Amino acid sequence: MSLNDPQWGKRGGGGGPPDLDEIWRNVNRRLADLFGRKSGPDNNPPPSEPPGRRLRLPMGGAGLLVALVLGVWLASGFYIVDEGRRGVVTRFGKYTETTQPGPRWHLPFPVEAVELVDFSQVKTIEIGYRNTPKNKVEREALSLTDDENIIDIQFAVQYNLKSAEGYLFNVRRPEQTVAFVAETAMREVIGKAKMDFALYEGREQIAKSAEKLMQEMLDRYGTGIYVQKVTLQNVQPPDKVQAAFDDAVKAGQDRERFRNEGQAYANDVVPRARGNASRLLEEANGYQAEVVQRAEGDASRFRQILVEYTKAPAVTRERLYLDMMQSVIGNSSKVLVDQKAGGNSLLYLPLDKLVQQSAPAPAAAPAADLSAARQSTPPAAEPTVNLDPGRSREALRTRERGGESR
Repeated sequence: MSLNDPQWGKRGGGGGPPDLDEIWRNVNRRLADLFGRKSGPDNNPPPSEPPGRRLRLPMGGAGLLVALVLGVWLASGFYIVDEGRRGVVTRFGKYTETTQPGPRWHLPFPVEAVELVDFSQVKTIEIGYRNTPKNKVEREALSLTDDENIIDIQFAVQYNLKSAEGYLFNVRRPEQTVAFVAETAMREVIGKAKMDFALYEGREQIAKSAEKLMQEMLDRYGTGIYVQKVTLQNVQPPDKVQAAFDDAVKAGQDRERFRNEGQAYANDVVPRARGNASRLLEEANGYQAEVVQRAEGDASRFRQILVEYTKAPAVTRERLYLDMMQSVIGNSSKVLVDQKAGGNSLLYLPLDKLVQQSAPAPAAAPAADLSAARQSTPPAAEPTVNLDPGRSREALRTRERGGESR
């Protein structure tokens, strides 16, 4: 029966409200029956009830309300953990367990409480700027390099959770802790690097080193956070020294350009000089081999002539003389005539060949005209002079004897 029922309290024919003392006695008696105790002072059941019969709690009124409240309280312990999340159960504020995705139940409040932690969400912390690199935060961006230069470095840290217990109970402000750890790790890595290395070729390596150092520090603190990636947004010198830094960069670029030009010139000249040296060395070796072989050939020929000379000295001597005269006179442009022969002797001088030897090479057009004229006009027959070998040799011997007598 509902408490709002207008007929409540009028049962039993009475017109007034129910007797509270009677209700309290009935509740005490029924509780005693539930726990197995007798309700009378002499351990006998009351006369209004038959022996062997125990009273039961009525399901109406206050009992139904208590049962309803108890059911709602127990039902409040059911909860559902979504995919990608974990449920952290605490009993009177102390960590109890971590539940996996699915429908779960825990002792209702205030005995136990549950907090759902999202493991799938990737959070981002920005260091040195906010939203865009133009919104610079100088106190976070300034760092000192190993060569005592100051640079502005802006980077972002992406992380998620790997331990719900550590994230909830070991760190009071997780995001602030990650930011402080990120600044510390990055400044330590930058402090061990040169300025040029940090600005140009070492950006990826610096990000990897900072990520590794951050993870080690967070694990040592037991934060339950996993660093996924560190991204460098901007690395540059401070704005106040940007102009001087640009001049220094241009000077460095000029130096590299001059160095490359010098290296290119050296790469062109040195191989050429080495080639010339190698060519000269090969020519010298060839000349050496030629001289040695010629000397060896002359020596061999002399030995062979010596053998023949011992067999026939006069013939060999005559043959040597003829060979020598042929080699000497064959290279001369003059013709020698023996005057002792008498008669109509003629001295032959090839003037055209002498002029060609002394004059420079003619141009192409005159040479063509001269060749055409020669082809059109047949050449005149050159006179020939027959020399007597015996007389010429005799004349030479006479001259030699005359020179010796002088």
